[in-house]
Amino acid sequence: MRQISTIIPGMSILSLLNPTPIWIYFEEICSIPRLSKNEGKIRQYLLEFASKNHLESKEDEVGNILITKPPLMGMENRKTVVLQSHMDMVGEKNADYPHNWSTDPIIPAVKDGWVTATGTTLGADDGIGIASQLAILSDKNLKAGKIECLFTVDEESGMTGAINLKADFFSGRTLLNLDSEDEGILFIGCAGGMDTVGTMNYQVIPVTKESNALDISVTGLHGGHSGDEIHNGYGNAVKIMNRLLWNLSNQFKISLADFNGGNLRNAIPREAFSTIVFEKTPVIEIKNWIDDFYLTQVDEFGDLEKDLKILARETDVPAIVMDKESQKKFLNALTCCPHGVIAWSKEMDDLVETSTNLASAKFSENHTIRIITTQRSSVESAKNNAGAMVESCMKLAGAEVVHSDGYPGWKPNLTSEILKITRNSYVKLFGKEPSIRAIHAGLECGLVYKKIKGIDMISFGPTIKGAHTPEEMIEIKTAQMFWDLLIDVIINMPVK
Repeated sequence: MRQISTIIPGMSILSLLNPTPIWIYFEEICSIPRLSKNEGKIRQYLLEFASKNHLESKEDEVGNILITKPPLMGMENRKTVVLQSHMDMVGEKNADYPHNWSTDPIIPAVKDGWVTATGTTLGADDGIGIASQLAILSDKNLKAGKIECLFTVDEESGMTGAINLKADFFSGRTLLNLDSEDEGILFIGCAGGMDTVGTMNYQVIPVTKESNALDISVTGLHGGHSGDEIHNGYGNAVKIMNRLLWNLSNQFKISLADFNGGNLRNAIPREAFSTIVFEKTPVIEIKNWIDDFYLTQVDEFGDLEKDLKILARETDVPAIVMDKESQKKFLNALTCCPHGVIAWSKEMDDLVETSTNLASAKFSENHTIRIITTQRSSVESAKNNAGAMVESCMKLAGAEVVHSDGYPGWKPNLTSEILKITRNSYVKLFGKEPSIRAIHAGLECGLVYKKIKGIDMISFGPTIKGAHTPEEMIEIKTAQMFWDLLIDVIINMPVK
């Protein structure tokens, strides 16, 4: 196991882990707020890092950063390799955990061979990629040719960094994407994706004095990355809450005062909250019905969602509620809207071809509802058709629908030079064959490939579980394997 001599001063719990350089840099990154579209502090950190280490750096118009490490003496004839990660992270937290994403650090912890966080997402996606780049850039004895480290912005909420990347921002034409989450798998392709967003207006009516109100919550779901984990069948809090309300509204005369479910476009919703108002039905009768509904969900999900909770508590009666017609259209739209796997790949075993994620549905103060969904597919026409399915459900409810421009997929190349190099390194280091696959999640590789025809790319990383949830964690032993593989690939880059 190769250790780098350049270590950042200061000890911590993560500094006791191997590979030490990665973990020390990773813990520093955990202290820097870096949610999507708010990457100013991490950009400043990276530029200051380059200056302290006497490395050339530059920043483009949208905030992407490139730091260049010159070749070691005698290695000038090697091909340039580009290492790529994204600066931003998904900020999810447990509802009862106090955390300010603009100021508070992530608190990492070590548990049973994994690094996790306290109450929030860990940011291993893609903090571990950033940390590995910094460790390599700071190694003054690495026997390698020229290395360009590309750090992109806003990957998680729209890939706008990669979308606006200029083809001449870096010179290398061999790229290692460090944004995968399964050790032992070399990814050579990914799905394309797009968002479909519906906005509907609704009318309100006043509430009578004799009314009662309940706050209802759906919490404790696994959630997860909508690309990596859509096939696992985890519960969608928005769909569960909608199902509860749809059935309640058909059985009792309830009115909907609020609905707030899900947060991020590329995360399966873990939590949803609503407020209902009713007049004549006794509170205990509706509470008992909700308890019975909860038991049906426990039975349906079994151990898959063992922490699911559905609770109802009395609350102050709001002044207004959604009118009956708007309520019917809204609940019908969510009932109709698909979520989950639509089709499996016919070319690669156990690979989702097409899916859609009902990511969030929220009321706003100006009596509008915003419904956000994400479609992914390795087949462009299938991706567009999935968007059309979602659009039709929303338009039936009178919503205005907008599709994002999206991002393209990355077509596998089994004759790739960097695939051969990485595979050979993996077999040499670990004595076994890696899996070679495409991934259903979106990677920035698709956008890079579209801009730079013929660029040779591969993606690999350590094992990360629960990305985009407070259960996110990275397996320590696979971080060492990832590091060893990364170093071996870099030092074995071929002659130009």
